Amino acid sequence: MAAVTVGLLGGAFDPPHVGHVALARGGVDRFAIDRLLVRVVAEPGHKDVETDATTRLALARLAFAPLGCAEVELDPFARTVDSLAALALDDPVFLLGADEFADLLGWKEPDRVLELARLGVATRPGIAPERLDAVLARLTHPDRVTFFELSPHQVSSSEIRARVAAGASIAGLVPADVEAEIARRGLYAEGGRPGVGGTLRPDPTERTTPT
Repeated sequence: MAAVTVGLLGGAFDPPHVGHVALARGGVDRFAIDRLLVRVVAEPGHKDVETDATTRLALARLAFAPLGCAEVELDPFARTVDSLAALALDDPVFLLGADEFADLLGWKEPDRVLELARLGVATRPGIAPERLDAVLARLTHPDRVTFFELSPHQVSSSEIRARVAAGASIAGLVPADVEAEIARRGLYAEGGRPGVGGTLRPDPTERTTPT
């Protein structure tokens, strides 16, 4: 039986946007991923979220539905190393953007992360190579990191939430089905309910990937 390449993509996905989907597609193509486990972090450790885990899970399932290899589930762990240890996969590829990789040394047990998974890091214009090189130089397993180019998407979940709250269009910034579901549920609108998720914790500094 041929070996199966498993990829992982984690995040709060509050909400998922076209940049998240592009990272998933790019990683699947670059690493010939057969199964992509999209992990919606139930309680992000680095920030508050505006919607509950069940809602974010529903939005993520809509966003990644076009990727036939994607399996979208809740992740009960706030830290990547704990999630990877619990999954105990055979040499998976963890996908993340260069911005997140630049902060890798602030994650919980970054060298252990690289023992449990290879990293597939999507680069884009504007990220100084020396920032990435500085991280590589301090890792025990730098050979477990592979960079690949990805066309930039100038979009963030926080920008989308702000646009919805201001009554501005988010067309083209999120998948169409996600846009429709946000409108149907009245998510992120001005006067909506406050964040219900993770609490801010000063240490470690790992950010849920991607935000």
